[in-house]
Amino acid sequence: MVEMNLNRRQFLKLSGATAATLAVVELGFNEKKAYAKTKEFKIAKATVTPTICCYCGVGCGILVHTKDNTVVYTEGDPDNPINEGKLCSKGTTLRQLYTSEKRLTKPLYRAPGSNKWEEKDWEWMLDTIAKRTKETRDKSFVEVENGITVNKTERIASLGGAALDNEETYLLAKLMRGLGVTYLEHQARI
Repeated sequence: MVEMNLNRRQFLKLSGATAATLAVVELGFNEKKAYAKTKEFKIAKATVTPTICCYCGVGCGILVHTKDNTVVYTEGDPDNPINEGKLCSKGTTLRQLYTSEKRLTKPLYRAPGSNKWEEKDWEWMLDTIAKRTKETRDKSFVEVENGITVNKTERIASLGGAALDNEETYLLAKLMRGLGVTYLEHQARI
């Protein structure tokens, strides 16, 4: 009789391998059929739209399942050559951009020195931002410095983050460069 000294890890590995072998050989388990059946578990009659994750510049593919104009499920796109159906933690939670009850749907404004936010309408908010941007740029714009044309302002800065998609980042950079902003950065890993 041969005595086997197995530790717990070795025992679990051996048990798992034995169970898998029995399932495939003895029980006729077919993994391809099981994979095909998983499609039945997905949301019935949902519209599937392929898209690209907006969190960074990698370009991972995502399938967005919608039903009655609501996002009901998101998953990695297995046909996308970049991520082959896998998603990072940010991409996995993409659905929350649309469905979270914490999502802001109205502009909030906090006056200087105030400790509370108040709701404002979009027209007031956009007009206020445009007016303050123009005032700041007009007061701080430098056309020539040391005999060299610079056309810049150093009193406005722009910092983009991972919640901006590539198109938003491009438009933001164009706007800031048009204003003469020199402090322009985009941090996709925030």
